[in-house]
Amino acid sequence: MPDIFTHRNPSVEPLALDGALSGVRVVVQPNLAVRGWPCHAGSRALAGYTALEDATVVDRLARAGALLIGSSHMGELGFGLAGDTSARAIANGHADLALLTDTMGEARMAAAAAGLFGFKPSYGRVSRRGLTGLVPSMECVGMVAADPAWIMGALAAVVGADPNDPSMPDDCAAGWLAEPPVIQKACVAGVIQECMNSLTPVELKAFQARLTRLAAVGVTFKSVSLRDYALFRDAHQVIAAVEASSSAGKYDGVRYGHRCPDGKNWNEMYLNTRAEAFGPLIKTFLFQGAYFQFQNYPAFENACRIRGRLVRTVTDLLGQVDLLVTPTRRSAHDPLLAATVEATYSAFELTLPANLTGQPVLQVPDPTLDGADDPGLQLTGLRLDDARLLSIGLQLSSLVREGR
Repeated sequence: MPDIFTHRNPSVEPLALDGALSGVRVVVQPNLAVRGWPCHAGSRALAGYTALEDATVVDRLARAGALLIGSSHMGELGFGLAGDTSARAIANGHADLALLTDTMGEARMAAAAAGLFGFKPSYGRVSRRGLTGLVPSMECVGMVAADPAWIMGALAAVVGADPNDPSMPDDCAAGWLAEPPVIQKACVAGVIQECMNSLTPVELKAFQARLTRLAAVGVTFKSVSLRDYALFRDAHQVIAAVEASSSAGKYDGVRYGHRCPDGKNWNEMYLNTRAEAFGPLIKTFLFQGAYFQFQNYPAFENACRIRGRLVRTVTDLLGQVDLLVTPTRRSAHDPLLAATVEATYSAFELTLPANLTGQPVLQVPDPTLDGADDPGLQLTGLRLDDARLLSIGLQLSSLVREGR
């Protein structure tokens, strides 16, 4: 099945026969290190590179009994979903759980298109060691599954401190419970008015139908205001582009990956290698980052200040409600077809805020709709409150299914 997998594990044997994830089939993107597997991250820049050891997440899943079955196709260096087949592996019955980089909302968007659950953990909750990333302050190891209980089980297996990942805070395991908490009181969900105002009439109608379904199972809604909502996209794009430009500087063809054979000297080889190593989408993004890094650095500093303000504002809002609810995707933008940076950001406009602020987010499908008609539903919780958010999502989705 080369249309879905870039690599298949020739010998799928569990490391633990009685682990919590025993028998769960897992597919990963080829930017997450699995020892001996190709780890090209969907980019010519890393052509021929093979992982030397397991990523922390991979090691912990294997020790819990998960079966690593292979690697999916992915967008270059995890930016966007063009060409990604992670969710297809699940939808077609080849895997139970997919791990994919969530930098702009990729895990949630892929899940929404396939009628699945998609989860982005809190930033710093799950180790990024062994992940070939692009935007280190925003990307997380996201998860996609048909059953939120598998996401809950996988997160329980991988959560916890990793001394080899300096981005993880000391309290990365705070608030995590071995057993998911049972939510007794009625859930109060905040609806961001500025987000609703940005939707088209068709999108608003579809999302209101999703809210009606939640109201029928006891969710109470409260309108909240986030006056800087329109700044999420610009702040994310400026900061992410600068980080990407810096991160991609190591792909020079000297130590590993693709190297252009042409060039009269070292400098020409380096320039030609860089020219050949990346696709048009990533090149454009890196050029944008270089501009803000070297020509307009004050814009980057301002974006960082805006980010800090947005983090504080979202935290304050989540002090007033149990969670925030927003749609997952725009009807007029297909992330699988986005070929430019602007088209990619337009497609991910509704999912990227949580990557900027670090909150956990769960995409919940509607069992009464197919992927094409479902606008998706994102539940956003407080940072490091992943277990509670997943428990709420699991219980709400169960109630909705029972009432279908």
